[in-house]
Amino acid sequence: MDNSILIAALVILVLFSGFFSATETAFSSVNRIRLKNMAEMNKKAAKALALSENYDELLSTILVGNNIVNIAATTIATVLFTRAYGESGATYSTVIMTIVVLVFGEVTPKSIAKEAPEKFCLMVVNGIGIVKMLLSPINWLFSTWKKLIAHFLTIENDDSMDKEELLMIVEEAQNDGDLEEHESDLISAAIEFNDLDVKEILTPRVDVIAVDVKTPLKEIETMFRENNFSRFPVYESSIDNIVGVIHEKDFYYLYYNHQEQGIHSIIKNVQYTSPHVKISNLLRQLQSTKTHMAVVIDEYGGTAGIITMEDILEELVGEIYDEHDEVVEYFHPIDESHWLVQADADLDDMFEYFDLEEEEDYDFITVGGWVIHEMEKIPDQGESFNYKNLEITVTQCDDRKVEQIMIHRLEQEQEE
Repeated sequence: MDNSILIAALVILVLFSGFFSATETAFSSVNRIRLKNMAEMNKKAAKALALSENYDELLSTILVGNNIVNIAATTIATVLFTRAYGESGATYSTVIMTIVVLVFGEVTPKSIAKEAPEKFCLMVVNGIGIVKMLLSPINWLFSTWKKLIAHFLTIENDDSMDKEELLMIVEEAQNDGDLEEHESDLISAAIEFNDLDVKEILTPRVDVIAVDVKTPLKEIETMFRENNFSRFPVYESSIDNIVGVIHEKDFYYLYYNHQEQGIHSIIKNVQYTSPHVKISNLLRQLQSTKTHMAVVIDEYGGTAGIITMEDILEELVGEIYDEHDEVVEYFHPIDESHWLVQADADLDDMFEYFDLEEEEDYDFITVGGWVIHEMEKIPDQGESFNYKNLEITVTQCDDRKVEQIMIHRLEQEQEE
């Protein structure tokens, strides 16, 4: 056979090798959700989606076709080089064809297909469909062989996706520009929403502002004005015995019209919950009972704190401020290596802010609790300790809790 014909056949076979390699990469990395959206108005997209959903058969077609053209190309190249260089032609053929197949049959086409997998799938869908039809007998043999092997080998195939994988997908979508940062944050919060317990976001007992059922109306009116809350828990004798909640609107109607009645007539029922209840379940309970506040009861029946519907929703959409709320800055930078941190800040937020990895699962959720845990006591003002590359100094505290700390990042000073 004429060498020119063999050279032409060799070039065509290398092109086919690149075609199969690029097709494999395109269909393995294609975004199926995007294909589904395109399939509603594009017939090629519908065909590509059908092929991607039956990927095992498609992969079999690609591998068989790729091996056929690579073996054929290697055989033709060996003939050509043997004619030209005699016995050493086989060596030249091996070296040169390895380079050619790697560059033009593997690396280059796969790189191109990886950049725009959806577009490439639409370009090749008809061609790979024809090849699949031609190789269907061979595909049937491989499918039968696969079923036979699976009969003797029990392989657990877990196609489920855990939370970490979902969060990684969202992060990659944000990095690729498919999602804005606020969209990524909202989706991530929704994924993690079901894992949060009430104890992680409640307002602790020491910070709860409540009124005694016997408190004079004038004092309650002052509390509403000074605290800007729309409702207060009401207790009898002790805050461990919260009996209900009063709303600002009801109170002022009573205050200006029926002061002689006392607040008993406006006390609304309150929901009770446990620190270990999932906030997603509590949200449904609050919705069904049409209440906006729940009292969190500890294992001894005392009050551990309160939680509102707003607290729960903020875990999804971020902080919700109104015109009366005071914006709290939990992490206040002083200079490039020093920060003031409020002790009631979330511990996970602090670790994320300073790019630290938690070495253990803590039972507490605040920075103050973590400081007491690390120092194994309630510290005095000015006491400090080191944690990884941070120096932690207590700047404000009292006999019962830590209120503020200063964090000094040591590595920056060492680098300088």
